[in-house]
Amino acid sequence: MGGCFHEVNVRTWALASEPAIAAVEELPPGKYEGHDGAGMQELVLRRFLQSHSLGPRDVDGLLVCPSGMASGAGADIFVHERLNDVLGIRPRFCETVNVGGATYTIMLSRAALAISAGLANAVLCIGAGKFPKVGRGGGANAMARMISHPDFEYPYGSFIPALYALAATRHMAERGTSRDALAAVAVSSREWALRHPDALMRNAGPLTVEMVLASRPIAWPFNLLDCSVPCEGGAVFLVAHGDRAREITDQPAYVLGFGEHHDHGNITHTSDFATMGASVSARAAFEMADLSPSDVQVAELYDAFTINPILLLEETGLVAAAKGGHFFLDGRGAPGGDLPVNTYGGLLSFGHTGDASGMSMLIEAARQVMGKAADRQVSAEIALVHTYGGMMADHSTVLLGRTP
Repeated sequence: MGGCFHEVNVRTWALASEPAIAAVEELPPGKYEGHDGAGMQELVLRRFLQSHSLGPRDVDGLLVCPSGMASGAGADIFVHERLNDVLGIRPRFCETVNVGGATYTIMLSRAALAISAGLANAVLCIGAGKFPKVGRGGGANAMARMISHPDFEYPYGSFIPALYALAATRHMAERGTSRDALAAVAVSSREWALRHPDALMRNAGPLTVEMVLASRPIAWPFNLLDCSVPCEGGAVFLVAHGDRAREITDQPAYVLGFGEHHDHGNITHTSDFATMGASVSARAAFEMADLSPSDVQVAELYDAFTINPILLLEETGLVAAAKGGHFFLDGRGAPGGDLPVNTYGGLLSFGHTGDASGMSMLIEAARQVMGKAADRQVSAEIALVHTYGGMMADHSTVLLGRTP
């Protein structure tokens, strides 16, 4: 049975009701002392409701992530029930959703499907939380245990950066990606972060390849500046029926297509270390939207480490195989480049917000398509977002556009 599930046939079909992101709100990344995961969800929810004229009757769907996952102290998997009471709603469509870093793009696809099927008219999607303690103890150790095989990985000292390093070294060996190319990803992300008022690393100033290579070694080929920046934060977005979305905002971010692929449980069971299965979800999204990679004008990619944007650019078809590293070395993803990537600074320089990781790139894509990205605004008729959960195990690709 080894390879019989790897080929996927995708039926092209159109979403009904023109589902779209109609409103977004985001907490600045940082530290939120005195707020646990549940408290942070209520904090960002209050901020959203203060910024948008919406009441309980305007929302008939709710999707929310578990709270407390990243702390290692155990997660609340019935958050939707509590937040129903907080909001004073009794929705027709309601779930707590967890697919790791892919949670929020998958929330978007679930909301779009529900609206298309007539199960809801407006679905509120919420995610907020904290990052585990960085180091070999505490929450980070619990996360390594959670995603590692109990017999063949964890007993041998599996650790998050080292597991990502397996993918990086395989990509370097098979596709010729250079160490300088990894560093160029961090440089590009920092250039975008300098344009975002809330980015954690904005005040740290610009980077050079030499600065990345000179930073403290973590797990070869990664140095400190190849790694995302742990922090706390979260966001809310509202997905609505097209007619309702156009009442809320002049320019919704329409859901054009999406796809997902679940490749492996533990990294030693991946189908291909150099690809991680990301191409399958991207192909499904393009087929649903009847678009091709050449139509994409901006890409927001999950970047826990500098290898990720290189790998994901290649697997989503935005650049050819073995050309992802050259893309960043040539400055093509940076401000002024022909295909802007992670226009808010990414997890590498905006901040990696624990339980809400995977939310920030979706919020940025929506803002770009809605024309609300301020000094970071680029031409964004079509935006691609790719996120993943676990050790690059659960892949989700979404395409957003200015017209349905």
